[in-house]
Amino acid sequence: MRMVFRWYGEGNDRIPLRHIKQIPGVEGIVWALHDVPAGAEWPMEKILQVKEQADKYGLHIDVVESVNVHEDIKLGLPTRKQYIENYKRTIEKLAKVGVKVICYNFMPVFDWLRTELYKELPDGSTALFYEHAKIDAIDPMELVNKIAGNPEFTMPGWEPERLQDLTSLFAAYKHVGEADLWENLKYFLEEIIPVAEQNEIKMAIHPDDPPWPIFGLPRIMTSQENLRKFLQLVDSPYNGITLCSGALGANPQNDIVEMVKEFADRIPFAHIRNVKVYENGDFVETSHRSQDGSLDICRIVKAYHDIGYTGYARPDHGRHIFDEECRPGYGLYDRALGIMYLWGIWDTLQRTKEGESHAGHQ
Repeated sequence: MRMVFRWYGEGNDRIPLRHIKQIPGVEGIVWALHDVPAGAEWPMEKILQVKEQADKYGLHIDVVESVNVHEDIKLGLPTRKQYIENYKRTIEKLAKVGVKVICYNFMPVFDWLRTELYKELPDGSTALFYEHAKIDAIDPMELVNKIAGNPEFTMPGWEPERLQDLTSLFAAYKHVGEADLWENLKYFLEEIIPVAEQNEIKMAIHPDDPPWPIFGLPRIMTSQENLRKFLQLVDSPYNGITLCSGALGANPQNDIVEMVKEFADRIPFAHIRNVKVYENGDFVETSHRSQDGSLDICRIVKAYHDIGYTGYARPDHGRHIFDEECRPGYGLYDRALGIMYLWGIWDTLQRTKEGESHAGHQ
């Protein structure tokens, strides 16, 4: 397991690289050019700038999250061809600086959805929260204004230029069902996976968050069955999954351990986090500790250890603790604590395995 840490870039993240460097076992950053609009080709000079910043602290830039997919590609419009060409050229550029994995998603309109960014937990910390009943009653524009009203930090997936014409976006999706979205995804994969193969970059799709349809929009990366179907669309080792325990785990029907086992050789990137799910469909993000949420993080990490996982992993979202002022879900302290919890489990499993191996040779 190769530990990495998501970083939003100089001037866009309160966490300096020198602090990330001090988290035990973190070898690289997970990054993106957040000021480049979805669908645009990434400028080489900006890519090199991030590499130079990371190199200064001995951190690699192997994992990019995300090269966003333009809405026209998801909609299957004729204009998608130009955006796909831009995507291919971005893949080629990223390969030149040593990128090994590109995380992306295929969620219509919204990348992720929460109803509250700072829900207070019993211990006084705050976290991202999803209130199921609110989604049924709220106007999508009201939610957009709420998320966009967080002026200090850009919110990935909620870029203003992308959401400024929400009405026409919803109208465009009126005639796009799940079958259409599958077809449009297949077209995209058939175009980009050969380029990814040539450049030795693994594409890793992120599951839908939350893993069910919202506001009548189709969502397809939601379950083990659908992830299986996805991998068969283009059967290549370069067509993989970012297995996110928190996104998929919001649906109690999803068994993350079974997914790790089944998709073992197609998970170049893992997001490991916990979430507490309530009977009414609400969920809130918690500490990484198994006892604090609905997911057994110990069993999930053991599943990765059992398959001999050598891919990249990050602690994903954390709570906001110790009065830290930070981007929702992306503070330093709780993610650093999460990393140490994950390493504690991993190192114990490794020691146990080495002990059994040593005993077997006596």
